[in-house]
Amino acid sequence: MEAVAKTKYLKGSPRKARLVIDLIRGVRVSRALSILKFTDKRAADPIAQCLNSAIANATFKAEKENIAIDPDDLWIKLCFVDMGPHKHRSRMRPAPQGRAYREQRHYCHITIHVTSEEKPKTEKELAIEASMANRPVGKKLAAKAAGKDAKKAKTEKVETKKAKTEEVETPVVEAPDPLVPTPVEPTAQDMMANADAAAGETSSESPEQEAVRIGLETEAANDAEVADAKNVQTQTTATLNETKPADEVMEKTNEDLERQ
Repeated sequence: MEAVAKTKYLKGSPRKARLVIDLIRGVRVSRALSILKFTDKRAADPIAQCLNSAIANATFKAEKENIAIDPDDLWIKLCFVDMGPHKHRSRMRPAPQGRAYREQRHYCHITIHVTSEEKPKTEKELAIEASMANRPVGKKLAAKAAGKDAKKAKTEKVETKKAKTEEVETPVVEAPDPLVPTPVEPTAQDMMANADAAAGETSSESPEQEAVRIGLETEAANDAEVADAKNVQTQTTATLNETKPADEVMEKTNEDLERQ
């Protein structure tokens, strides 16, 4: 998107206006406005007004064509100053020794083109990029790049080796021979029945041994009950009174005093 703005019949000489217009040629509009704001020249303010008009023209043209543009993306593609008419404003200024100098009132025309197209790189920028591309690599950078390449190759080698080891060959399943009988695994019920039978065989005791064992178990149980009974604390009147509320204790003590 391109737009043009012109300022005609600006009071001042073209030579002085060109000193300001050369500062903003080929730069972004935001930077150009900041440059003009801090330029101590009389032509800076009119040029800034002309630049704002060019930005407004570009925005209006984009809206008219239903195109979305960002004003910050605009940059000054072309800007120049032309000489204006004198308007027959010749004057005479007194000079030494009776002479006279002629004075003319100069006017100029300013033209500014802005565009949102991609800015082409200058010859200086291209030369810098070429020098950066052809710049010799230092020893440290070369060693670092070589180390990175060696590390990358090592990791790739380890990964390939790991992938080879992880590959598992599919086992060949042979078909069962119909003539050979297949073994039958015992079920859980069969295993439990076998365990009970084995326990019954090992724990077979005589009636006398069984009676002795039962007597020893009862004696141990009686001894445990006697020990628990010994550990029980006897309750005294003080311990009984501790569980009662304070009011009941006071009432009882008062009754005892009245009886005495």
